[in-house]
Amino acid sequence: MSLSPVSALPNVRVLGRHLPGQEPLTLFYTASGLECRFTGSELWLELAADYELFEPWISVELNGAWISRFPVNRGQSEICLFRGMTPGPAKHVRVLKDVQAMRDDPRHLLQITGLRHEGGAFVPLPAPRLRLEFVGDSITSGEGAIGAVEEQDWIPAFFSAENHYGRMTADALGAEYRIVSQSGWGVCTGWDNDPRHAIPPLYRQICGAADGPRNEALGAGRPYDFSGWPADAVIVNLGTNDANALRNPPWRDPADGSLHPCPGLLELEHRAAEFLETLRACNPGALLVWAYGMLGSSAQDGGVQQALESAVARYCAASGDCRARFLLLPDTAPGTFGARSHPGAASHRRAAETLTAFLQQELAL
Repeated sequence: MSLSPVSALPNVRVLGRHLPGQEPLTLFYTASGLECRFTGSELWLELAADYELFEPWISVELNGAWISRFPVNRGQSEICLFRGMTPGPAKHVRVLKDVQAMRDDPRHLLQITGLRHEGGAFVPLPAPRLRLEFVGDSITSGEGAIGAVEEQDWIPAFFSAENHYGRMTADALGAEYRIVSQSGWGVCTGWDNDPRHAIPPLYRQICGAADGPRNEALGAGRPYDFSGWPADAVIVNLGTNDANALRNPPWRDPADGSLHPCPGLLELEHRAAEFLETLRACNPGALLVWAYGMLGSSAQDGGVQQALESAVARYCAASGDCRARFLLLPDTAPGTFGARSHPGAASHRRAAETLTAFLQQELAL
């Protein structure tokens, strides 16, 4: 069987933010991976992986059905995507990384070294109807979207790119999507008031959330080429951890002992409006949607929802930009939670239905 690097297969679509032409192909964020249509009877995926604390997991879809999910062992692996199938008809394969970039494990690595194939052809994929980018925290990383409700361990097994509102929305609209997300991070700080854990400063990089010299060498910190994948809509789902920060004591910097109290609602509004400016500069043609609400309503979040709505209005008034919106997503109801007290598949589905209808209206689909 022939082994082809991904860059040698023009009909194979790379998913997620990545360094174009890189071999092997490094997968950083949740839902990064590849998709293709292959006419042969057998197709294999070759991977390279490493980790110290948090192993990478992947999911495989075949003709739209989720058929397998597994952790990837350290070193080189060869994975059967399908075999023994009727040659001739094109089989649509999608491989997705289930876990986010693991900031606290610089050894965390997942790479596609190639596809092994024989007796078939890679045929063109339909062009996506839209390109959607999702920016967020643990909800957008798919934390808790798989696993039993009683699970509370923070481990990669309970992250999923499948039971995910971004994937469901994109599939409903015939879109390609990309994700930028980190569990526990926010607009101003992380859930514990750690100011290092804010998403906006890393947005312009390919994957600023991936730490360590190896990730830097692999291009994680390089500027992302927004023109190479112009988004039709950017959906921001941030604010939940800023709400948590309001309820937590100041964060103490272990380096110098300094205390960092919660920035507060006025600073959140200011930073959110600034982030909208960044999003517009990077995505001049996109609809900007600040979506919020899957983990806590306005009665529980200390005023964060109102601050975010005000930030969108403030940005629009100051810039004259009429293509920025605020969208309240359905709260996760009893019976729809997943692992780690996070939204489960049913909650992600409700959010996707709300977001899909909203995008259909706003983009006149």
